Amino acid sequence: MSQGLLAGVRRLGPALLPAVVSLGAWAAWLGWDQRRDVHADGTTTGPYEVWQVAGLVLTLLAAVYWAASRRHVAGAVLGTTAGLTVAAYLDWSDDASGLFVVGVGMVMVGSLLVTTVVANVIASVTWGGGGRTAA
Repeated sequence: MSQGLLAGVRRLGPALLPAVVSLGAWAAWLGWDQRRDVHADGTTTGPYEVWQVAGLVLTLLAAVYWAASRRHVAGAVLGTTAGLTVAAYLDWSDDASGLFVVGVGMVMVGSLLVTTVVANVIASVTWGGGGRTAA
């Protein structure tokens, strides 16, 4: 029984690590900042600052690199996308207008596209190219 569980964890690990890192990184970088900044002219920005999003991206890049450089491109892409989508949903779901669903969808599609490109570039560089296709 434990061998089957261990084998399952080994197969899911390349997707679970990026998913868990994505959830934790969202909470660490973006989850605590919930207020918008009101400027003197009455305009509002936020709630996130550029440095917070940059920190999130760099943290996710490390997780994607870990998985993609070990030939787990699909795990890097799907894990990161799933983690970010769940994190955005949990963070924004208290919006009474329901428009948070549009934002969550944008996070899902954007992270899927960008992570696919980044993971394939990392894989081709670390695997030495050779005409192999990743995902």
